[in-house]
Amino acid sequence: MPVKDILSTNRNRMHKALEIFHEELKSVRTGRASTGLVENIKVDYYGTATPLKQLAALATPETDLIVIKPFDPGSVKQIEAAIKNSDLSIAPMVDGKLIRLHVPDLSEERRNQLENLVKQKGEQTKVSIRNIRRDANKHLEKEEKDNVIAEDGLHDGKKQIDDITREHTKEIEKIVEQKSKEILGD
Repeated sequence: MPVKDILSTNRNRMHKALEIFHEELKSVRTGRASTGLVENIKVDYYGTATPLKQLAALATPETDLIVIKPFDPGSVKQIEAAIKNSDLSIAPMVDGKLIRLHVPDLSEERRNQLENLVKQKGEQTKVSIRNIRRDANKHLEKEEKDNVIAEDGLHDGKKQIDDITREHTKEIEKIVEQKSKEILGD
């Protein structure tokens, strides 16, 4: 496999790890309401675990309120139960065919816990990125050993993989810093 194909494949894998990190951070509370907090809660809908975003319209009409309007009004009880069973710690208020979630302000202690959680998720993502780099380097070494690429190609490929890794690591650090500011209310 040519060096550029190895680089492209591993760049895509690193990008995918970054996308997963973004998705994980959506569920981390900040000081304001966000549909990202609830959109992936699994609801038992006719025996199937279905993400809430597929069962209801989600909105944030105010900074401290999430409104959930189920497409099927008969699913209100299941949605309410799923929210109660989630780790959100927010009590749903059922108002006929709507469910309202009042998002309370975070205490200073909770803000610090959430900031540490974000940093921890960032470190886990960095580890994933470094593992992808390690796999790419092994692949390059194997290709060089099998005489598919030259020794110069091996060194150039490793340098480019390191550059891609640094680029993604800096992006993770930027995202963690941004999310920490949101959580701390800076």
